[in-house]
Amino acid sequence: MLHLNKNLESLIDKLWNKFWSGGISNPLTAIEQITYLLFIKKLDDLDIKNIENAEFTGEKYDSIFEGTYTKLVKKIDKKTGKEKEEPEDFPKTEFKWSIFTHLSSEERLEHITQYVFPFIKEIGGENSHFTKYMKNAVFVIPSASLLHEAMYIIEDIFKEIEKDALENGQAHQDIQGDVYEMLLSEIASAGKNGQFRTPRQIINLLVDLVEPKYGNKITDPACGSAGFLLGAYQYITTSLDTEGKHHKVDENGFTRSSTSAILKEEVKKTLDTSLKGYDIDVTMVRLGLMNLMMHGITNPNIEYTDTLSKSFQKYEGELNSYDVVLANPPFTGNLNKGEMDDKLRLGTTKTELLFIDRIHTLLKVGGTAGIIIPQGVLFGSAKAFKEARALMIEESELKAVITMPSGVFKPYAGVATAILIFTKGGDTDEVFFYDMQSDGYDLDDKRKPRYKEDGTRDYGDLQDIIKKYKERASLKEQNDRKVKYFLVPKKEIKENGYDLSFGSYQEITYEEEVYDAPKDILDELISLEDEIQSELKDLKSLF
Repeated sequence: MLHLNKNLESLIDKLWNKFWSGGISNPLTAIEQITYLLFIKKLDDLDIKNIENAEFTGEKYDSIFEGTYTKLVKKIDKKTGKEKEEPEDFPKTEFKWSIFTHLSSEERLEHITQYVFPFIKEIGGENSHFTKYMKNAVFVIPSASLLHEAMYIIEDIFKEIEKDALENGQAHQDIQGDVYEMLLSEIASAGKNGQFRTPRQIINLLVDLVEPKYGNKITDPACGSAGFLLGAYQYITTSLDTEGKHHKVDENGFTRSSTSAILKEEVKKTLDTSLKGYDIDVTMVRLGLMNLMMHGITNPNIEYTDTLSKSFQKYEGELNSYDVVLANPPFTGNLNKGEMDDKLRLGTTKTELLFIDRIHTLLKVGGTAGIIIPQGVLFGSAKAFKEARALMIEESELKAVITMPSGVFKPYAGVATAILIFTKGGDTDEVFFYDMQSDGYDLDDKRKPRYKEDGTRDYGDLQDIIKKYKERASLKEQNDRKVKYFLVPKKEIKENGYDLSFGSYQEITYEEEVYDAPKDILDELISLEDEIQSELKDLKSLF
């Protein structure tokens, strides 16, 4: 999770207030419109950066702002006096943020609405997912004054992010995500709790545990703003930077490559086609597509569909095909039984259980999933809960259960959660358990980063979890269940009704408290009382 400095918090709060007072009070609509502006600005910045990189490396770069853009424009026919549409060509350079900011406020609103936004909606190409789901998108900023103020604040946000990145040596700047961190709290307060973003340090933890590889087919069946897909992409690009020239350690102790520009074109194409997401909300599909594009994925693939419903049957070819599934699916809710995909085997309508089933069906044999679930799934006594756990243990190799404290998803949700890692088709032998106490941030609504006494960042348990997980085989020799990590054999878990709660297997030692004899305690109290009376007499003598 990138925590914003005070200046950024103030700017983003100011931006939200401008949209609220400007007539856009729906939080999701506001985020969508803000993201469009961020996207337009980021495209220009990326183009400038790519041109500079191409000049430095000598590699060819085809700018999206090269050439002309043809648009049908309404004109009055001089002969008939009637209105008609005629094609007109516009230089694409006129759609660059750095160019149209010189227009007046009124001209700018018309220019973006009539020309820039239609151009942006088509940049992915005729057959791209981006163009497909942007087709019905609309630019609804209602006034020139709101647009002017919003663009002015966005300019300041980008300057502040650049300054913050240079000062703190941060790697990838998920600018869209930084804005979401504050704006999504508005969605939570508006009763749309399903739309919250997984903290970046938890995404990176999950990805580091699963270790996706170049060439893997990767999906997220409830991808939201595509945080897990982006996390996998960044992990893989880092692994491809074998010399470590672009490696940086982020604010949570994770090593990531600071740029994807080092990748060759064929490598980028392979990565583009390796990642696929699904989401039930078309707005989140758009935001996810833009998020991936802003991070160098040219043609991202996110489909608008409900992966638990019958509508997913048209993607039947995707079943049993993925090497990696990364997901933080919706925690609460029940699906209408009549809408459920009948290929799901668990006899329940609870979405947190159905997603385990769906993820298992998406994986190929040997494929690995890293998912986040509410802790209730670990010990629920109903038949469907036990069946879901048995699915991961009996038809997969359940590798790890990592419980997380309830504050990890604050301020959006206070539910206690857990990470599960399992590989389809493997044999469960012993399961690694770890009880995370800290993710390096306070567990209250403010979620401030924690620091050690010497002033360095406290990563909490994040890096220790990865280290202990990778070394878990060594725990067989000395498996102390009195600490916060240990192994539990499948036989014991099965005998315990497939219970996966940490507390069911932890050994708690109680130290016997030794108390003084009652007579000695009374003697001490009398002595203290005598001292108090003596002091009171001395005090009284002063008056």
